[in-house]
Amino acid sequence: MNHGDDCCTTAEDGAQSDRQQPLILERVEEETAKSWQSVVSQCLNKHFLCTPKKAKSKLLGFFPILKWLPRYQLREWLLGDAMSGLIVGILLVPQSIAYSLLASQDPIYGLYTSFFSSIIYALLGTSRHISVGIFGVLCLLVGQVVDRELALAGYLTESAILNSNNSTILLAGQGNGNVGVGCDRSCYAITVGATVTFTAGVYQVLMGIFQVGFVSVYLSDSLLSGFATGASLTILTSQFKYLLGLKIPRPQGWFTLFKTWYSLLTNLSNINICDLVTSMVCLLILIPTKELNNRFKAKLKAPIPFELFVVVIATVASHFGRFDSNYGSGVAGDIPTGFLPPQLPMWSLIPNIAVDAFSIAIVGFAITVSLSKMFAKKHGYTVDANQELYAIGFCNILPSFFHCFTTSAALTKTLVKESTGCQTQISGLVSAIVLLLVLLVIAPLFYSLQKCVLAAIILVNLRGALRKFTDIPGMWRVNRVDTSIWLITMATSALVNTELGLLVGVLVSALCVLGRTQRAQVLELGRATTREHYEDLSSYRGLQRHPGVAVFRYEAPIYYANQSLFKKSLYRCIGLDPVKEKTRLMKNKRKNKQPGEVARVPNINSGDTEGAAKEDGFEAGATVTSMLGNKSSRSLRSLVIDCSAILFLDTAGVNAMKEVLKDYEELGIKVVLARCNISVLDALERGGYYPIKKGCVGGENKIMFFTIADAVHYVQSLSANGDYDSKC
Repeated sequence: MNHGDDCCTTAEDGAQSDRQQPLILERVEEETAKSWQSVVSQCLNKHFLCTPKKAKSKLLGFFPILKWLPRYQLREWLLGDAMSGLIVGILLVPQSIAYSLLASQDPIYGLYTSFFSSIIYALLGTSRHISVGIFGVLCLLVGQVVDRELALAGYLTESAILNSNNSTILLAGQGNGNVGVGCDRSCYAITVGATVTFTAGVYQVLMGIFQVGFVSVYLSDSLLSGFATGASLTILTSQFKYLLGLKIPRPQGWFTLFKTWYSLLTNLSNINICDLVTSMVCLLILIPTKELNNRFKAKLKAPIPFELFVVVIATVASHFGRFDSNYGSGVAGDIPTGFLPPQLPMWSLIPNIAVDAFSIAIVGFAITVSLSKMFAKKHGYTVDANQELYAIGFCNILPSFFHCFTTSAALTKTLVKESTGCQTQISGLVSAIVLLLVLLVIAPLFYSLQKCVLAAIILVNLRGALRKFTDIPGMWRVNRVDTSIWLITMATSALVNTELGLLVGVLVSALCVLGRTQRAQVLELGRATTREHYEDLSSYRGLQRHPGVAVFRYEAPIYYANQSLFKKSLYRCIGLDPVKEKTRLMKNKRKNKQPGEVARVPNINSGDTEGAAKEDGFEAGATVTSMLGNKSSRSLRSLVIDCSAILFLDTAGVNAMKEVLKDYEELGIKVVLARCNISVLDALERGGYYPIKKGCVGGENKIMFFTIADAVHYVQSLSANGDYDSKC
């Protein structure tokens, strides 16, 4: 006898035995649940116990400037920060004046807003690069609220003011009784804007206190982009009246885009030729020069401030040409120097604007956090979403006492800031110094600046958002779901209502996520020829099935919304609906047909299943024939469900798994689970699917395996031995 052969045979037998033994893992015992008193005490100590170390950490966390300012690299960073701050400050002057039109405010308030927000964010923000100030979409939202409240308070409409001799008359007997006669339309407009800003800031700070910065992850890029593009269309439409010199009020409510175009078309005979010519000249200058800036931005150390040049030239031309008195052109008007005394928000107005302020708070936070994370990732540092909530919240709360309106990060100015060498928020402080100089000295010089020039600046700055329409075909090829979200959000924001567009976008995004779980299908798996690896039979060639054993995978969580779809998909993929099959067999039994004539009858001799089979009139020795899709018929004795892609189960999901197990085992088909994660295991245990036994998972005739191969070997061994008792 050859002992070498014996050794080889023994080794092979041992290896074969090891392969047939299922993988067994013992669960780590869970820690003893703490009493509620200890949990409450621990939370109180964590949040309210103050130590010097914790106080220092909280202070540095709330004022990030205290962390990075002591480590400021003067020689390496100062020049870049100073250059970027100067350039952005110069750009902010015409844009702050221009975007005041959108918010229905006087130009001086736009300058105030940009000044205060630049300082506060430099102290509280965690992003080194974003520029916080006036943002077109928020200005539009604030302006809609301001116009509505002005109308409710009984103030003259814009067109009536421009055609009357006294622009500060408050219509007697109308509107808000809290408004004094001494408060003209401009005063009440900024009071409404500041109250909206204060309320939005309070919302944002409360969100920071309750640590809800994570909500930013639910606002996808496609949603925010679609919302911004839709709002840009509304902004574009709202500026045409200034480009054409028409005196028409801003429409309120839904479908403002259609209402505005209707008003424009019906008033074309009243076009101001001076404003129209000025608008065309400004657009013909700004559009090509902006494109030149973009084309040569890699070679230019800083973008050329053509907007400022246009503002200066147009103001000089309007002043000496007396466009306002000679041609009736609308101008910026008196812009005072210095700062107005602080003023409290109008508390009685908060209930009227609370809902509007919430949507404004969400938009401002979402835009700020998105831009912060984008530039932080690009430059290799991190931002704190909750601290960003505090920062942008206080950028709204504190300035609201100084006649300011809502702010957030702005993409265009942030790109300019980054491209001109910005390293820290010192650049924001430099921009604030530029604005301070304008507020104290230069502001009155813009008295004769035409509003159509400001509208042209706004339109030119919308180019980036409007270019998104050219990206639609490429977006559609990449991801149709995201493109659909973009289109729906954009269309709702532009055509129906701006605030509603954001809500609809969020709901559509959520429904798309739910829809993906609804569309998940059960896949039949096959084994690779050279590995114990299983993949989808319909996706890969050369995979093999096991005789009498079918392996399936469901690639979605199983919960109340899709548990019935899971069962239908499984039954359809197997080709055997156990409920219908049992009904058919019962009808055959009532007709006294012979069991051998039944097409699908179990072939399993096991305790429970054999009793069930006999009870239904089944006879051991036949086979269960299943039509798997359109494939040829095959006998089916066992079913393995790969649960690796099932993230979680709720109560309905556990019940669905129990029904699958019960229904198939009543037909004599053995069902086992494989590759369940801990969450699924715990859910199955709590739901009574099976108990957890020491050393293995499973119970009598209910067993779960850690690999598909172990599950297949197990059910094959049961079939070979004619035994279905647990071997664990």
